[in-house]
Amino acid sequence: MANAVIMPKAGITVESCIIGTWEKKVGDVVKVGDVLFSYETDKASFECESTAEGTLLEVFFNEGDEVPCLVNVCAIGNPGEDCSALRPDSAAPQEDKPAEKVEKVEVAPIATTAVAGDKTAVSPRAKKLAERAGVDASLATPTGPNGRVIERDVRALMDNPVVANAPVAPVAAPAPVAEEEYKDVKFSGIRRAISKSMHTSLSTIPQLTHTISFDASTILAYRKMLKGAEGEYAGITLGDMVLYAVSRTLLNHPDLNATMLDDNNIRLYKHVNLGVAVDTPRGLMVPTIFRADEMSLLEISKAVKKLAAECREGNISPDKLSGGTFTVSNLGSMGVESFTPVINPPQTGILGVCCTTERVKKGADGSISVYPAMALSLTYDHRAVDGSPAARFQKELAQNLENFTALLAK
Repeated sequence: MANAVIMPKAGITVESCIIGTWEKKVGDVVKVGDVLFSYETDKASFECESTAEGTLLEVFFNEGDEVPCLVNVCAIGNPGEDCSALRPDSAAPQEDKPAEKVEKVEVAPIATTAVAGDKTAVSPRAKKLAERAGVDASLATPTGPNGRVIERDVRALMDNPVVANAPVAPVAAPAPVAEEEYKDVKFSGIRRAISKSMHTSLSTIPQLTHTISFDASTILAYRKMLKGAEGEYAGITLGDMVLYAVSRTLLNHPDLNATMLDDNNIRLYKHVNLGVAVDTPRGLMVPTIFRADEMSLLEISKAVKKLAAECREGNISPDKLSGGTFTVSNLGSMGVESFTPVINPPQTGILGVCCTTERVKKGADGSISVYPAMALSLTYDHRAVDGSPAARFQKELAQNLENFTALLAK
């Protein structure tokens, strides 16, 4: 009996995944554990291993298709074995039509005259793209499984629009040029997620940013001491120290350690689930350090490094990329002196950590000295937090960092 391989559910918050590349083709012999295809969520990419042994009999979805989690993706069994019952659409009602045995024939797609209003099946991703582009998906030539219009068909229609009930006119080839003047690049899944999140944030949240600076002499000296020590403590960074201080300071400012439920309701948290912005080759990712307020400085340092590595390798669980109550974004290593971080909805605040710069200050005796100053840029949701409370959080955070060794002793 043929066996189905389902689309894995890569985390409790994931509802569907996009198929990347098929590593096996129909007719290939596969063993349990062989990689069948790659797939990605809006956060990370994974590989699907075969859960059955035999011959790959049929593939139900193509590369680029969005597939709901736990839906059959392909069938594996003995050569010639019937696997039609495993197809995702096999349980669809037949509207009182007698059962027929239909032989599946692979036909290369050909150009046809499209008719508006055609009832051709359209995938959800293709439908959304068509709506955004303002085109009729029924005019596209279907190349998906079971004659379905998929995303690439809509893109082909956008590139070569057709007129309903009229033959498609040949498109003249563009004149050759010596060098391409531009390049069109399609957003990856994670880039699309970032785009949507940032657009939602800036278009729905009234955001305001304050920037203050503090004397970083203490944390620089402490970092120097740790760096000279042997063992795991030598890997603790200035950023880790800021995260530690934030996790403690937020407990006194619950409106910033919170998420918005709607315009009139806010959820306050008893513990700090700290989101940390991580730069990866695939784009910005924000993993969460859960209950950071209960962790030591060393534990936070280890957690950040582990999460960042998983993000950059592309194998982090989506469950670790949600649930944050406040986010920290550190651009200090890039030499950024001040910036405006964008809130990660539905959180109410995000802290931007900047580089250290030399400043001068006047002592009580009138003497002038130079000190290393580090700026902290706080963006907050003005629906939940007013300017004065936001400034008080920054002031307390700056004091905790200027007296960091005392904070560690608490």
